[in-house]
Amino acid sequence: MTEITNEMMLERISKTKNYTLVILRAGKNKSMEGADKIIWEHGRRNFVLREEGKLSIVCPINDGSDCSGIGIFSTDIEETKKIMDEDEGVKQGIFTYEIHTCRSFPGDKLP
Repeated sequence: MTEITNEMMLERISKTKNYTLVILRAGKNKSMEGADKIIWEHGRRNFVLREEGKLSIVCPINDGSDCSGIGIFSTDIEETKKIMDEDEGVKQGIFTYEIHTCRSFPGDKLP
């Protein structure tokens, strides 16, 4: 097992950055007529946000729970809230969301 010293941890922790975590949940209108089209455009918007560097990681969840996905934004909490409040799926009640500040290591990625 690789040894990680306290000094190594402190040095790496000093390089962390603030991010905003969004937990997307199914809203009361998740099954409304036309929801599939709104969800498709929500996905397109996520692609735009990724291209703009605002949405670093996006993970849709399709496990039958009320959790619809998570996203890690590089934007501050106020801008992320604005982004989410402007999402048509949120406006239509297809999604609700929780928002949290968090820290992580710039450059982290999924394997």
